[in-house]
Amino acid sequence: MKKQFYIAVAFLLSALSYAQTNSYKFDFGTGKAQKGYIKITPDTKYTTQADYGFVSGSKVEAVDRGTAGLTGNYITGKGPFYFSVKVPEGNYDVKLILGDVKGASATSIRAECRRLMLPQVTTKQGEIIEKTFTVHVKDSLLRDANGAVVSKVRIKPREKNYLHWDNVLTIEFNDSLPKICAIEIIPNKMATTIFLAGDSTVVDQPEDPYASWGQMFPSFLVPSKVAVANYAESGETLKAFENEKRFEKIFSLAKAGDYLFIEFTHNDQKPGPNHLDAFTTYKETVKKWIAEARNRKMIPVLVTSTNRRKFDADGHIENTLLDYPEALRQTAKEENVALIDLAAMSKIFYEALGEKESVKAFVHYPANTYPNQAKALEDNTHFNPYGAYELANCVVSSIRRQNLPLAKFIRKDVIDYNPANPTPVDKFYWPQSGFVSSVKPDGN
Repeated sequence: MKKQFYIAVAFLLSALSYAQTNSYKFDFGTGKAQKGYIKITPDTKYTTQADYGFVSGSKVEAVDRGTAGLTGNYITGKGPFYFSVKVPEGNYDVKLILGDVKGASATSIRAECRRLMLPQVTTKQGEIIEKTFTVHVKDSLLRDANGAVVSKVRIKPREKNYLHWDNVLTIEFNDSLPKICAIEIIPNKMATTIFLAGDSTVVDQPEDPYASWGQMFPSFLVPSKVAVANYAESGETLKAFENEKRFEKIFSLAKAGDYLFIEFTHNDQKPGPNHLDAFTTYKETVKKWIAEARNRKMIPVLVTSTNRRKFDADGHIENTLLDYPEALRQTAKEENVALIDLAAMSKIFYEALGEKESVKAFVHYPANTYPNQAKALEDNTHFNPYGAYELANCVVSSIRRQNLPLAKFIRKDVIDYNPANPTPVDKFYWPQSGFVSSVKPDGN
């Protein structure tokens, strides 16, 4: 009995230790730390030896308002700044206390590779508010049921510099007047997870001006209830996604009731070793992953790929995706799987803007708009933040219109959206990230 007692105590202590190392409370500012909170000052720097701190290059300052409690002081910055915390992979609720007891504030929050969590959050003079978002943190290791590492995802050289795959949660604070009083990070093992499998039009693009609908998607969803786990990558095909063990990684983490979104075409349609024929091998491969998801009691959702921006003489979008959207529509019917027809909706969106104005949804910028950009950017496949946000709106509106079970996870304040009547470009707000590049993503 004694031995069993000691084993039970040891297990409990181990569990408590695990919880403590995965839950954090941070008090931002130079005042005395509140009980149970870790004090964060401008000098708290993240290193490979430290578990938390500001990322190198973050220019921040502390302001002390001379009042007690978490809200008596805060940290701010004149440009984007980044705070990182080392945590195991999984879903986390991040609770933020924002505002200023003696002033106003404006804060936009993104996580990992510019994943939009909270668009501009403003507080009035003297107002303090609490906001929560739910984020998925990932690494590249594959583990068995006992947690032992058995393999790893084969990531590309460019991915090694991404702010994911690293067991570190990185939060970007941005906007004209960010004021951060406190952060609490709590593991969330109950949230439904939406896993995204796709290419450059889905991935969390790491640098402005590039963006995708996948990295905008989390901002539309109810925190704590659902998390978006974006495993898409630029240049991917269905075959490459499998060969690099990205599907295997998703399945190693998924639980019953989680979702798997599948969106591939742009690269699968090209000649080469990863080419798949629309009505034969493409459909067969998609059906294979539908079956794999269902075997794990996941819910598959198919997404037709976004159209490229190519107009004909009559002002309509030409179909450069060939038979692949139709093949996916057929697959959805044959397998009784939900379909989000982003090909159809993106066509409506581009045509609503028109040939001239639609460049404002893509990475089209004159030379020298961004550092080391000697030539104009004219990319008709990849989106800027405005285009990406509108396409995320399309995904959300399709979920609602079809009354899919996922609709319960959409925030109630998200208004109905029609791609034929897109948000005016000048009404979209996106403060530029601290990470900028004119290097085009893989794929086209």
